[in-house]
Amino acid sequence: MDDAVRLESLTKTYGSGDSAVSALRETSLSFPRGSFTAIMGPSGSGKSTLLQCAAGLDRPTSGRVFIDGQDTSGLNETRLTELRRASTGFIFQSFNLLPSLTAEQNVALPMRLAGRKPQRGAVRQALAQVGLEKKAGSRPSQLSGGQQQRVAIARALVARPAVLFADEPTGALDMATGRELLVTLRALAGRGADADGRVTTTIVMVTHDPNVAAYADRVLFLADGGFVGELHQPTAEDVAARMTHLAVSS
Repeated sequence: MDDAVRLESLTKTYGSGDSAVSALRETSLSFPRGSFTAIMGPSGSGKSTLLQCAAGLDRPTSGRVFIDGQDTSGLNETRLTELRRASTGFIFQSFNLLPSLTAEQNVALPMRLAGRKPQRGAVRQALAQVGLEKKAGSRPSQLSGGQQQRVAIARALVARPAVLFADEPTGALDMATGRELLVTLRALAGRGADADGRVTTTIVMVTHDPNVAAYADRVLFLADGGFVGELHQPTAEDVAARMTHLAVSS
């Protein structure tokens, strides 16, 4: 299985000279197509920086990022933006829906902003993937928090990205609604294939919650800007134990 995202010797430094702070240090990781990966670590470990760099939202100081097989290091801002629009989707903790638009219109909005005419069938299919095909005409105020976040997922899915990035996607939700959302993400990971036979949905998620991380296929742990270990087929108990160990060691 090839990689949806690959990071090679990624370093990210903020500032210069004596005031320089290294958020990432020579970090190399890969995310196979169709996988569901959670990234965890203590506060300041570099997990959010890693997600931003992996998604092409921030550039590393050194090292290379490959998204859907494309080396991003030589791309100018216009080409990088085009690659993000074509190959990535991003889910934030806040839903960022426009209150005056329906669910269907919110899902179609990024394509319209990119100057592309959204296909109604594609928008409806994205809503159906998250179980909201019957809510297409509803505005955000008519939806629960979990439904609003699922609209945000559909918005990220409508362009059929190779990889879906999620930054604390359950952070603004109650426990039951968050679990419902994670079941949706779990069902999306690895679903279907495109015309070339490639698995379509890869999920890379940052979280601080062991219960959330346990929905992933594997958990990658960061500490002090570097990769320090992983768990496959994780349980919440194993993740919590590893996080406790990292907290004690840091």
